[in-house]
Amino acid sequence: MRSENYRSLEDTIGYRFRDPELLAAALTHSSYSNEKKSKGVDVECNERLEFLGDSVLSIITSTYLYGEYENFREGDLTKTRAAVVCEKALSKYAGMIGLGKYIFLGHGEEMNRGRERASITADAFEALLAAVYIDSGFDIDAVRAIVLPFIKEEIEAIRTGSSFEDCKTALQHIVQQVNSEKLEYVLVGESGPDHDKVFEVEARLNSNVIGRGRARSKREAEQLAAKEALRLFGEK
Repeated sequence: MRSENYRSLEDTIGYRFRDPELLAAALTHSSYSNEKKSKGVDVECNERLEFLGDSVLSIITSTYLYGEYENFREGDLTKTRAAVVCEKALSKYAGMIGLGKYIFLGHGEEMNRGRERASITADAFEALLAAVYIDSGFDIDAVRAIVLPFIKEEIEAIRTGSSFEDCKTALQHIVQQVNSEKLEYVLVGESGPDHDKVFEVEARLNSNVIGRGRARSKREAEQLAAKEALRLFGEK
């Protein structure tokens, strides 16, 4: 595996690895590992570390929620934890530490902008947590020091945002109170190259536009349109 200086990443997360090979393994995508193996070089990918990191992240998040939010019922705890450790959230955490630029990728993934793919960066983030956990002698506090600030910020964003429901679901509940109301999301525009499109969606109630959203995916654009519509109803 090529030599890489990870000092800046270690500085960012506030942890210095005793075993740099663990860090390298955490940042090795299967595409890179498979590419090397095809050339007779055995390189471990980060899938096993990701498995462990998922569990470590879950216990840290669960423990924090259980201790800090005594008024939350089991359902609220579960929904909040799911939102905090979902792929989208993990990819955001990875972006905040610039993790994508350190990942070892195969040529195909590199050409397909794999460093920006949520699935790849989210998995690498979990693998990184597992690497810290192992390298520190299974000290969960070492991992907690890295990830807890992200968890706290995400929980606060959830609590001050659309509660525990996504905006489309919340809007649908309002509309369903009147049987004759028809809610739909209409794609009204898209721009940019195929690999970097921006979609514009309108939320329409009985053909009347009640919200608009622009994003890099139709799903997110619909959520933003619904969020704007919720403000119209005085819900946001």
